[in-house]
Amino acid sequence: MKKIDSLQTNVPETVTISRAEYEELQAQSKRVSELESRVDRLMEALRLAQHKRFGASSEKSEDALYEQLSFLFNEAEVFAEINNGEENVTVVAAHKRHKKHEYTLDKIPEDVPVERIEHRLEAEALACPECGGELTEIGKEVVNKLKIIPAQVVVEQHIYYSYACRRCSRESIETPVVRAPRVKAFLPGSFATPEAVAYIMTQKFVMGVPIYRQEQELNRRGIQLSRQTMSNWILRAAEEFLKPVYDQLHRELITREVLHADETTLQVLHEPEKAPQSNSYMWLYRTSGDTQKPIVLYEYQPGRGGKHPKDFLNGFHGYLHTDGYAGYHNLPEEITIVGCWAHARRKFDEAVKALPKGKVKGSSAAQGLAYCNLLFEIEQGLEGKTQTERYKQRLEQAKPVLDALWSWASIRNAAPKSALGKALTYLKEQWPYLTNYLKDGRLEISNNRAERSIKPFVIDRKNFLFANTPRGAAGSAVIFSLIRTSMEYGLDPYKYLSHILHMAAQADLSKSEAIAALLPENAPLECRISAPK
Repeated sequence: MKKIDSLQTNVPETVTISRAEYEELQAQSKRVSELESRVDRLMEALRLAQHKRFGASSEKSEDALYEQLSFLFNEAEVFAEINNGEENVTVVAAHKRHKKHEYTLDKIPEDVPVERIEHRLEAEALACPECGGELTEIGKEVVNKLKIIPAQVVVEQHIYYSYACRRCSRESIETPVVRAPRVKAFLPGSFATPEAVAYIMTQKFVMGVPIYRQEQELNRRGIQLSRQTMSNWILRAAEEFLKPVYDQLHRELITREVLHADETTLQVLHEPEKAPQSNSYMWLYRTSGDTQKPIVLYEYQPGRGGKHPKDFLNGFHGYLHTDGYAGYHNLPEEITIVGCWAHARRKFDEAVKALPKGKVKGSSAAQGLAYCNLLFEIEQGLEGKTQTERYKQRLEQAKPVLDALWSWASIRNAAPKSALGKALTYLKEQWPYLTNYLKDGRLEISNNRAERSIKPFVIDRKNFLFANTPRGAAGSAVIFSLIRTSMEYGLDPYKYLSHILHMAAQADLSKSEAIAALLPENAPLECRISAPK
């Protein structure tokens, strides 16, 4: 032991090594540092992925989790347990009424057709069980039941009669024949009607039912109508009757001063010079919340280049809400890009979720998220304010927070590939666009309005998966545009499309007034959704 202790005490403080050994140690240290950084990034990604997959439910109670799982797998059984007071009873005369529960949300509009089924005693049963005297009707009890009839298929048979003069047939060599005037064919060469085409469109683009499933449903009813025929119907109708309305809405869109834009992927199988598995894009452009005449337009393009919004927005002067995609930043200078604080907040939120437990409080990620949340809290307090008031209050309340956030972010550093590093990079690169919402009271703090409009297409895409051809993708964009714009006006998509197709088939669409009559703002009252009273 004494020898060992003697050796330890005699170890020199410095060791002489060769330059080659020194360089090897430096390289090893660098590799270790890189591996540690990589491990940190991977752990961040793992924690974030775990949160995205399990985090939402982990923040809920066991009861909430059970309710969520039950909804996914046993939706009917879950809701069947709720006593919704479905019986609707009205008693005539001074009898006791069955009241609905206060929390009942189920209502039937008053304009729904009523099929009356009366229940009366037979004549031989109208004898008093006590004295045998004749029973007299003194009141009635009305019980309403909901009856749902699946979509009916009806053949619209047109019979055109011919007329001739009997006198001329007797006395003249030639007998004139007068025929009833023929109605202009909706789609010449087919037996399609506006109602049939509108139904197929709404089933696919509102209800998310692919055409092949509609084909199967019709076949179960004994109607042999192929998906090819249905596809041809809706594309022809979109190109001939809906596209002129779409073009008019496009012309009106670029005259507005505040717009939103977004884009999402779309797979087109037979895209020229592209592999079937490659991505094409569906672009969205819509009006902001400052207008009484909303417009929501989708445009199919084979790529994501900045030339596509530049071409679509040709002639537009004003503010454009976007996310952080750089393709929007090369638009003409008369277009002011307004960044999205929801995206900035989302990145700091991801940075918080990527941290290990116990290291969130006081972290830079949490501080950045707190700044973003404060901006949204200020914005929430400005709801209902006029444009002028909103502009002034933002300068008084939001600008000091933005200045403080920029001062804080300017001195913060993090690994570029870490979650915090990505959040800080996004914030700094997008800062000129993120602060532009202070310039006008009509502007919004985020681009959520566009995201909400493109989400229905994303959901439908999960059902129909892809478009077969560019023509189909372009037609889908037109149909989807008119459907979503009509819904912004509170119109029933099926009724509105039926109205357009009926009117357009008989109108001269080369005239602007004919197209104007087909716009959602000019739709008749019967196209509006019947709200329960």
